[in-house]
Amino acid sequence: MASPLINRRDLDFVLYELLDVLALTVEPRWAEHRRETFDAAIDTAHDLAVTHFRSHNAKGDRQEPSFDGERVHVIPEVKVALDAYVAAGFMAASKDYDLGGMQLPWTVAQACSAMFQAANVGTAAYPFLTIAAANLIEAFGSAEMRQRFMRPMLDGRFFGTMCLSEPQAGSSLADIRTRAEPAGEGVYRLFGNKMWISGGDHELSDNIVHLVLAKIPGGGAGVKGISLFVVPKLLVDDDGRLGARNDVRLAGVNHKMGYRGAINTVLNFGEKDGAVGYLVGEPHRGLAYMFQMMNEARIGVGAGAVMLAYTAYLAALEYARVRPQGRPVEAKDPSQPMVPIVEHADVKRMLLYQKAVSEGGLHLCLYAAWLVDRQHATTDTTERRDLTLLLDTLTPIVKGWLSEACLRANELAVQVLGGYGYTREYPVEQHYRDQRLNPIHEGTDGIQALDLLGRKMTMQGGAGWALLHDAIAAAIMRARAHDDLVPLAAQLDAALLTLARVRDRLLETMAGGRIPLALANASHFLDLAGLVVFGWMWLWQATVIASAPPTDDAEMASFRAGKLQACRYAFTYELARVPYLASLLESLDDTTLGMRSEWF
Repeated sequence: MASPLINRRDLDFVLYELLDVLALTVEPRWAEHRRETFDAAIDTAHDLAVTHFRSHNAKGDRQEPSFDGERVHVIPEVKVALDAYVAAGFMAASKDYDLGGMQLPWTVAQACSAMFQAANVGTAAYPFLTIAAANLIEAFGSAEMRQRFMRPMLDGRFFGTMCLSEPQAGSSLADIRTRAEPAGEGVYRLFGNKMWISGGDHELSDNIVHLVLAKIPGGGAGVKGISLFVVPKLLVDDDGRLGARNDVRLAGVNHKMGYRGAINTVLNFGEKDGAVGYLVGEPHRGLAYMFQMMNEARIGVGAGAVMLAYTAYLAALEYARVRPQGRPVEAKDPSQPMVPIVEHADVKRMLLYQKAVSEGGLHLCLYAAWLVDRQHATTDTTERRDLTLLLDTLTPIVKGWLSEACLRANELAVQVLGGYGYTREYPVEQHYRDQRLNPIHEGTDGIQALDLLGRKMTMQGGAGWALLHDAIAAAIMRARAHDDLVPLAAQLDAALLTLARVRDRLLETMAGGRIPLALANASHFLDLAGLVVFGWMWLWQATVIASAPPTDDAEMASFRAGKLQACRYAFTYELARVPYLASLLESLDDTTLGMRSEWF
């Protein structure tokens, strides 16, 4: 029976033919793995996701977490699902064996994670945040902090959060007011409020470890004065025993249109004597440390967006194949039987967009994970630096461009079902609402656009951009070895040249002092760059298929043909938007910049 979460043949294609993850097993860290262990982990994740996560997705949406003034109430199926997740070892899937982990490559761990995101993105948010928080503590925390907090997180006994935003500041972290008063060696008392904290309070784990941004008095204004603290819900003594409740209180629950299964909270720190917090790393470097978790979360948001689009696409495809309605446009006899709507050209158009975005997006997200594995594997400092730069450059595209493209895919999934698409009897309605949060999560897409153009295109003298350019150019060269792909290679080459020209024009404008004008249409630059990267992923896929030996397997032949048709769609319908976007950006249009608030 086909999976409701993902096309497994497609996932195998990405892992083993496009990214060649088995080549990672030559590295000592992954030498004990082989395809059988990778497949077993993915199979287990898929089965758990279907059995324990997908089964309560709709219920968790309709019966969202609530707070009665004393306790948070979450449907019991969430705890059952998370216990099964932890018992199967997925909280520490990529961690060392001596930490209780499976020591899987991050690429494979992310493929496993994708199953849970597709099945139930709300419940999957709890381990998603916990893993990212544990990774940050491992990277920047002290040995004592790792033992006291990280190890229980990897064991699934403690869950984690990230506490950045505040009611008055939103995404402007320079304006946070939460303060941390020194209270001993490395210990502080925190006072302030945090907003939009997913997983901020619940009884799903023994403890909750909050990673909190706050300012130490005298640390300077703006982001340079921000430090990072571990603030547990329950205090933990030196022997790991849980103690008294810390001075962290749930002030309220936010009721969202999607992701309803994950509680989202307002937290008060220091209503009494101050919440006990432990400084992570050095003072005033908190935002730099938090960026590891933020960037990991941004890539995770992109992956979640892809999987919400993917599972909705599969639902829409299944519906289109079994729903009879109408007849071919050339058929005039109403007595003839109706045809499945998948036979109508406009439905094929909508499904092709969903297929192109879902499968191309899966490739991009797992490629990002593969870059992380390469960072860990290489001993060459220059190569590691380059891999980091390339990943940093791609991150706003993975998060920002994919979340917008996937939202459109989910919109079309609803459209394929027609009136039924808007009803709760079919899952695509919830998928759309869940998806709508991703363009806002972990920095709005507008912020990602400003980051891409204002920072990533100039980072280290443009080194990240140069690496991205060269990677795409190399893919174009490989495609030119196949006659059928020469026109597509030429189109992507032209798009890449256009992107380079537009980038230069905008950076020159910024260098000339007209920064607001250059950044006014940054969202369109993100769209332009995203389309070029999208084209790269699809040309890469087409090249691998063109290089494959002929097959007599009918299913494989159909899979390959579908891939090539989706590639054709991506170039004909999506990459074709590049010239318009370039024209708009190069004109330095000031329509939005020049609009005045009183004119609205």
